[in-house]
Amino acid sequence: MPATTPATSSATVVDSAVFRDIFSTAAMRRVFSDESRVQKYLDIEAALARVEARLGVIPHAAADEIGRHCHAAEIDFVKLKAQTERIGYPVLPVVQQLVALCHDRLGEWCHWGATTQDVTDTATVLQIREALALIEADIEAIADALGRLARRYRDTPMAGRSNLQQAVPITFGYKMATLLAAFERHRQRLQELRGRALVGEFGGAAGTLASLGGRGLNVQAELMKELRLGAPEIAWHTMRDSIAEVGCFLGLLAGTCAKLAFDVKLLMQTEVAELSEPFQEGRGSSSTMPQKRNPISAVYITALNAVVRQEVAALLDAMVADHERATGPWEIEWIVLPEIFCLTAGVLAQTRFVVTGLQVDEKKMRANLDVTRGLIASEAVMMRLGPHLGRQYAHDLVYDLCRQVTTTGRPLVDLLAENEEIAKHLDRAALARLCDPTHYLGEAGAMVDRVLEKREARTSRT
Repeated sequence: MPATTPATSSATVVDSAVFRDIFSTAAMRRVFSDESRVQKYLDIEAALARVEARLGVIPHAAADEIGRHCHAAEIDFVKLKAQTERIGYPVLPVVQQLVALCHDRLGEWCHWGATTQDVTDTATVLQIREALALIEADIEAIADALGRLARRYRDTPMAGRSNLQQAVPITFGYKMATLLAAFERHRQRLQELRGRALVGEFGGAAGTLASLGGRGLNVQAELMKELRLGAPEIAWHTMRDSIAEVGCFLGLLAGTCAKLAFDVKLLMQTEVAELSEPFQEGRGSSSTMPQKRNPISAVYITALNAVVRQEVAALLDAMVADHERATGPWEIEWIVLPEIFCLTAGVLAQTRFVVTGLQVDEKKMRANLDVTRGLIASEAVMMRLGPHLGRQYAHDLVYDLCRQVTTTGRPLVDLLAENEEIAKHLDRAALARLCDPTHYLGEAGAMVDRVLEKREARTSRT
C-alpha cells in the first residue's frame, strides 16, 4: 500500500479521512466519539457514587475508590466491544470493567440503584449539552456575518423574485436581514429547548426508584445537581419527546441554511451572476470546462439538509416506544442522533464559510433590475394610477402595456407616456420616476434596521 494512502476503514462521510471535514467537524465528532461517550458513562457513575456516599447510601470509601478509576483511559475498548456485542448494551460492560478495577470489592457499590438506560440517557443529555454549545457558537457567527451583510447592503437594490421571476425590487440587505431574523429565532428556540432537553434520567428498572428504599428522589435530585442537569419530575425512559425536539430543532436550523444555499446557487447562475461563493484557487472548477466556477458549499449544504431531514423523521419514529422500557425504538436514537448533530455541524460550517466570505456584485444586481425594460416597476405604476382609474382597471391597462413591452422590446416608460388615459394623470417625468426600481423599495430599509436593532439589543444584554 502506498505510504500516502490514509489508513482508515471508515465507510461513512462523517468519519471518512477524505470527506469528514466537508460533511462534519472535528469538534462535533469528538462529542459523539466512543471515548467521549464512555467518559460520560464514567462521569455519571462517579457522580452517583459521590452523591450516594454523601447521603449515606454507600460507603465513602467505595465512592472514593470508584471515582479514582472513572477515566476512559482505564477502559479496555477491545474488551468493551466484545462485551457489548455479547450483552447488547455498552453500559454494563463499562460497569463490569470499573468494578474489576476497584480494590477490596469496593467497586460492587458502583451503579447502585441505577439501570442501563439511566446512564445511557443521561450520557446522551450530556453529549447534547456539549453539542448544543458548538451549535450555538455557529449560529452566533453566522448571525454576525448576516448582520454585517444586512448593514452594508441595506440600500443596495436588487430584484425580488417570485416563482423564479422578477417580482418587485428589494435590497440585498433586506434579503440578508430576513435570514438574520430566522437565525435569531433559532437562537431563541435553542435557549427555550435547553430547559426541556437538558434533563437527566435516574429512575431504576421501571422508573420508580424502588431499589433505593425511599431515598431515590433525594439521590436523583443530588445527582442532577452534581451533573448540572435538570431533575425529571418523573421517569422518561419511553417518553422521548425531548430528544425528538432537539432533532427537530436541528432540522429547522439545517433547513434555514439550505434555503440560504438554494438562493446562493440561483444567484450564482451565469445569467444572474449577482453572488459568488468565497473565492479559493481552483474551488468549484470543472475537469473539462476551464471557465466554470461551480457552487460547492451550497451544494454540500443542500445534500446535508436532505439527510438531516430524513434522520429527524427517524427520531420521531423513536418516540413510539412500548410500555416502560422499549424494545427497539430507543436504539434508533443511538444511530441517528449523533449523525444528525455531526451532519448539522457540517451544514453550519459550510454556511459560515459562505456568509463570511460571500462575494456580492452590486453592479450586476443593478443591471439585472433593468433587463425587463421597466416591467419590475409595473406594480408601482399600477398603484399610482389606481386612485385615478380604479385599481382593477389600472391593473388591466398596465398589464396590456407590459405585454407590449415583451413583444416589442420597447421600454415600459415609453408606452406609458404614449397612452392617452395615463398621460391625463401622469407626465413623463413622473412616469420615469415610477419606472425607476430604486424608488420602489418600500420599507425594506426600516425592516433591516428593525432586525439589526433587535439583535444589537439582545447581544448588548448578554
